[in-house]
Order: sequence, then C-alpha cells, then structure tokens
Amino acid sequence: MRTAIAIELTEEEAVTLGKMVRSPRASVREVLRARIVLSAAQGRRNRDIAAQLGVNVNTVKLWRDRFAASRLAGLQDEPGRGRKPVYGPAAVERIVDTTLTTKPKSATHWSTRTLARELGVSHMTVHRVWQAHHLQPHRVRTFKLSTDKHFVEKLRDVIGLYLNPPEHALVLCVDEKSQIQALDRTQPSLPLKRGRCGTMTHDYKRNGTTTLFAALNMLDGTVIGTCMSRHRHTEYLRFLRQIDRETPPQLDLHLIVDNYATHKHQTVRNWLAKHPRFHMHFIPTSASWLNMVERFFGLLTQRRLRRGVFRSVQDLVDAIYDYLAHHNENPQPFVWTQTAEAILEKLKPLYGEAGITLLISST
Repeated sequence: MRTAIAIELTEEEAVTLGKMVRSPRASVREVLRARIVLSAAQGRRNRDIAAQLGVNVNTVKLWRDRFAASRLAGLQDEPGRGRKPVYGPAAVERIVDTTLTTKPKSATHWSTRTLARELGVSHMTVHRVWQAHHLQPHRVRTFKLSTDKHFVEKLRDVIGLYLNPPEHALVLCVDEKSQIQALDRTQPSLPLKRGRCGTMTHDYKRNGTTTLFAALNMLDGTVIGTCMSRHRHTEYLRFLRQIDRETPPQLDLHLIVDNYATHKHQTVRNWLAKHPRFHMHFIPTSASWLNMVERFFGLLTQRRLRRGVFRSVQDLVDAIYDYLAHHNENPQPFVWTQTAEAILEKLKPLYGEAGITLLISST
C-alpha cells in the first residue's frame, strides 16, 4: 500500500495558508489547495481529505505532491499552452475589490454591466471573475440575531426538553398562526396539464381571516389545533383548557412558547398557578426557529394554504381542520438533533467570540 508524503509546515507557511483559506479575495481553487495542504499537515490520509472536501482522491494527491516538491510555489498554476488571459491579477483584484467595497450611483449593488462600464472591461470578464470568487451581489439573505439577555439559558432549557424530555410528561410546542387570509382568485385557474403548469391569477379577493392555535406533541407528532377569530389572552386561555382536556390528566405538560404578550397575561398566569401540571418554557426573543411547531406551520402553508382558493372564512377553517385530521392519521414526529453547544459554536461568526462569551457568562 502506498503511503502519502508527510507534510510538515513551517510557521510562516501555516500562517500564509490560513490567510489564503480565510481571504474573501482568494479564488475557489486557491482555497481548495490550501485546505488540502493544511489537512495533509494534520496527518490525514488522502481519501479522508477527499471525502471531507468533496473532491477526487487524485486531486488531493496531486496538490500534496506539488506542495512537497515546491512548497507554496507548487500551489500556483503552471504556465501552459493556449490563450493567455487578457487581464492580469491586478485587474482581477480591482474587480473583486470594487465589488466588495463600493456601490454604484443610484443603485444598491453592482450588476455585471454597470461594473464593466465603471472599470472599462467587458461584462463577461466581470462575470467570470465573480464566478471564480463566488461573488453574487444581486443576492441577499435576511437574518435576525436574538438580543435576549437570557438567550443561552433559554436555549439550553428548550433543547434539553427536545433531547432529554422528562419522564411522565409531554413536551408540547405551542404557538398561534395568526391572520391567515381566506383568499379567493378573481378568475378561475387553469389546471395542470402536460407541457403547462397550473395557473392562478396574481390578484385576489380577501374574504376575512382566522387564527390557528396549535400544540405539536414532540413525542408522536400529533397536533392539537383549533381556529378562532382573534388571538387575545381569552382565546389563548380557551386553547389551554382544550389542551388540558385532550391530554392524559396524569402527565405533566411542558409547553414551549414564544414571548407574545398574551402568553404572559396576568389572567393566564393566574390560571396556570391553579393548574400545576402546566410548565411554561419561553424561547429567546427573535428565535422562532427554536419552536418546532413553526415547522408544522410551514408545511401547512406550503401544502394547503398558499395555493388554496377560499371563498369564505368557513372554507378556510374547514381546509385547516381537514389538514389537521389528515396529519394526525399518520403523524411523523419532528426530531431535534443539534445540541446547544453545537448551535452556539455555529453562532460565533454572527455574534463574534466576545458576544457569545458575554452571553454565556451572563447565565
């Protein structure tokens, strides 16, 4: 069996390769080669490195051998035949730097053509540089970080219920899906057929709204649900009484809820004090992803509501109850797998090391 060449890095080489991996201006090929060498320096086998990086094992062997023979210089492309690039590294650096650090006049982001006119190059040149550096100025992702002072404490509490639920108790994820609109289309839709997708008009008629109160059982995936016209504390209290009736009375109930004001109303708190089997667990603010019933709401919207046609609120309510009944006939529980520590580790780039440390120390 062949043995891969051992790689030992000098301190300077390790620093250079680390900067290359983290650099937003390094090309994808350069980052891949640097990662291969760094992994090889850890004593890992070629096949393990290839599996981790999603490349062929021969690719790993090539760059390991090239680095062993020529060190950092071996990671550069060798000069070959064929057409030479029109624009050199300086022009590429200028395109990347302009894309990352500036904005065009009267616009929020660059397009290939506006940047090409600004820099005096072709739009295809800009396109190729963007592709090589994984730049997509036209795309944006939304986010919201929780600023809850007890974020870590609540995170660990809720995930502890998911991963290690208490004995003789049920864990229920409770929330409201409010303002569900009964929408009717202004013209009849055309059905799906070969060569044509289904259609619906872009405009619609509003026929009223309803609110779905739901409690997802984390044990078996069943959902207790009811629709009400409003979502005040009185409706929430009515739903708690329904949960009390429809669950085994000998079991404690651990409810995972958000920080909506109705959940903390004094009337609700008084009722909970008289029903000690109810235990409330509040998720951090701006962390609705932690409540698993939101996943059920997403499926309900995708499969039944978004493309539905409802001529009245009653039609909408009947459709929701029909979906709940169908779901509960063959429920599939949602299984939480991530630990609190793993989630905190992923949040470090967003909060920053100091921010995560501050959150943890505050608990």
